[in-house]
Amino acid sequence: MRAVDPNKVLTIVMGGGQGTRLFPLTRERAKPAVPLAGKYRIVDIPISNSINSGMRRIYLLTQFNSASLHRHVYGSFKFDHFTTGFVEILAAEQTLTDNSWYQGTADAVRKNLVHFRNLEFEYALILSGDQLYRMDYRTIVGQHVDTQADITVSTVPVDRRSAQSLGILQVDTDRRIVRFVEKPKDPAVIDSLLLPRESYGLYDLKTSDDVLLASTGIYVFNREVLFRLLDNTHADFGKHILPMALETHRLFSHVFQGYWEDIGTIRSFFEANLDLVSELPRFNFFDMSAPIYTRPRFLPASKINGAAIDHAIISDGCIVNHCKVARSIVGVRSFVDAGSHITRTVIMGCDYYESAESITQHETAGLPRIGIGKNTRIDMAIVDKNARIGDNCVITAANKPENADHPLYFVRDGIVIIPKNKVIPHGTII
Repeated sequence: MRAVDPNKVLTIVMGGGQGTRLFPLTRERAKPAVPLAGKYRIVDIPISNSINSGMRRIYLLTQFNSASLHRHVYGSFKFDHFTTGFVEILAAEQTLTDNSWYQGTADAVRKNLVHFRNLEFEYALILSGDQLYRMDYRTIVGQHVDTQADITVSTVPVDRRSAQSLGILQVDTDRRIVRFVEKPKDPAVIDSLLLPRESYGLYDLKTSDDVLLASTGIYVFNREVLFRLLDNTHADFGKHILPMALETHRLFSHVFQGYWEDIGTIRSFFEANLDLVSELPRFNFFDMSAPIYTRPRFLPASKINGAAIDHAIISDGCIVNHCKVARSIVGVRSFVDAGSHITRTVIMGCDYYESAESITQHETAGLPRIGIGKNTRIDMAIVDKNARIGDNCVITAANKPENADHPLYFVRDGIVIIPKNKVIPHGTII
């Protein structure tokens, strides 16, 4: 595979829209700013992958609830004066010629072409901001050059059930894309999109099951092809631009067989987080050959005061007293008090340490301090940042509807979510 100068690649990360599938985690923040794995944010994944691939000219396109995302990115990714690298934010803005917001992925890029035209690059690498994976982008760009493609789409092998919620494409024996179908439901259509078994060897697939190729939303465009295909009003790459380009351009598939997960729903986000506490997680944050970068916080090491901890991640700066934590993630600056039992739960942590004065004021008012109180049981839940959960509470997804709204909590995909900054009074049973 031909080596490509990474300086010829411009990375464009899509900052996401309203993020309704991740509500209420996106009620006060953009989807890429949602905390991940105790100490990261989702946006750290594509930016770190790009930096590790040597592609250090990165734009992040943002629009919805973007203040915390901007703050995180500017506090995390700084290059010195002696490099050409940058991570810059391009927020949606009104202009003299256009007062509308981004209408989709393609429209977001189109509205920023005025910035991209002034840069020297040959290839545009377009990434999604709500996925968990580790990829060396030099591989997909190298294949793009080798095949003389106009556009290359990263794909992953999926089964029939998963195909119904993804964009599926059909390829010929040269990996050239010949057909796109968005979220196929008809069994006959799915049958027609199956990867021929004689092609399994080409992709080194070691399975006897039916396989389809699903788009990951990761694209490589030749510079002029991108400009030309955006000279219209179509809103989205997957729904509009790529199917239209099939008739006029060379589109190829790059099959990625590493771990890849769309964490854009509450269920997928929750399960991807809990998988990280496994002894052999499918995504390995301990792989220092391609580290995931985030904001340096300079927090103290966590303090464990007699707790029983089993298959859990305890992030920086936590205080965990005589309690039980199993198959859970405890985010930065978390406080878990004695007698509590935390299982199958993602605690996102806190943005700050509460002062002694604030703790006293809340106790005087009969309210809990930030963190998890004494003798509280939490199972199958996500506790968003800065939540105050009192003593002797019970929070569990058992016997709950699949989706529900309540003044104190939400239920999504069968998982209880305590929103950011929410106060759960002492003795509450959820």
